[in-house]
Amino acid sequence: MNTMRAQEISESPVMANVTYDGTPVYIQKVDSDNNTARIYALDDPDNEVSVPLDQLVEQ
Repeated sequence: MNTMRAQEISESPVMANVTYDGTPVYIQKVDSDNNTARIYALDDPDNEVSVPLDQLVEQ
């Protein structure tokens, strides 16, 4: 996923269908300098991780 689209999704009030490694996730924050996003799995909101943007997939 590109940085611009990830940023749009993170700022949107509408929930987008995004996955990381096949798991549905919520994008908390995008770090455009490092091309990463702070995410959490929808079924595990207490476990936030930073992942490369290119590993996020919009369904």
